[in-house]
Amino acid sequence: MTIRRIECGRRMSQAVVFNGLVYLAGQVASEEANETTVAGQTRLALAEIDRLLAAAGSSKAHILSASIWLANIDTFSEMNSVWDAWVAPGAAPARATVEARLAGPEYLVEIAVVAAVSA
Repeated sequence: MTIRRIECGRRMSQAVVFNGLVYLAGQVASEEANETTVAGQTRLALAEIDRLLAAAGSSKAHILSASIWLANIDTFSEMNSVWDAWVAPGAAPARATVEARLAGPEYLVEIAVVAAVSA
């Protein structure tokens, strides 16, 4: 049984690969980005997802499920406009989106995914 951890810290790993699947931690826009719109933060979170999936040997075309948390559900369509342009054609994953209080008021969206490793 091999478990591979990517960007493993004391508290959590950004991704964990096991048994042909990659589990990503919730991704948010970095504080350094100073992005204050849901669309902008969604783009940054999705770019991190792309980066981590590539490091794990996967891609957005192999995402099986996504969980999305919005600080304000009224921004659902703003987030969806970025998501819809990003998701791989014909490979939309199962997905849930909810409103939640995120780790800090600067965060407007957080996205976690589970994907199949494509190798």
